[in-house]
Amino acid sequence: MIKIFNKWDTNFEVNDPGLKPYISLKPKIIPRNSGKHAGKPFYKSQINIVERLINHLYVPGHRGKKHFLTSDQCTGKSLTNYKIVKEAFEIIEKKLGKNPVEVFVRAIENTALREEITSFQVGGIIVRKAVVSSPQRRVDLALRLIVQGAYQKAFNNPKSMAQALADEIIATYNYDTSGSLAIREKERIEREAASAR
Repeated sequence: MIKIFNKWDTNFEVNDPGLKPYISLKPKIIPRNSGKHAGKPFYKSQINIVERLINHLYVPGHRGKKHFLTSDQCTGKSLTNYKIVKEAFEIIEKKLGKNPVEVFVRAIENTALREEITSFQVGGIIVRKAVVSSPQRRVDLALRLIVQGAYQKAFNNPKSMAQALADEIIATYNYDTSGSLAIREKERIEREAASAR
């Protein structure tokens, strides 16, 4: 049986029916495809979800069009991010005693936004309106929020990135608003969307 990092299996289901086609749990020993699916429509949905997390670690500082925090130290070899994710998963398994890939998928389900706000111009004023997020975007934003939350915990901090990522995934899995920056940001956006309906 093929396992992620040759350690953890993916014999479980995605609970959220909207996200199920967009979270790939295709078993791979090394979650790295070197851009094999690039340029194809919805290619991201065919990439293993752990590999998508590794890819998001390259630019964790992005928020909007600017770097919220500098992420110059995150560039480099894929192997660095591969090791960070593997170490984070080992920490999760040690703390919770559960399959860390399953914990990570449940964390994505908890973080996935249902509603967002879009702005458009009507005459001379800008109107904000709540819109339903597409499933592909829900997964992308969940990954981005988890990585940004972990990066903010590790930035200017003696805590390693692997430890920060493990803490963020565990807090998000437990839906801990005090410990997870991703959950707080999700709730803030959904509150704004509710008021703009």
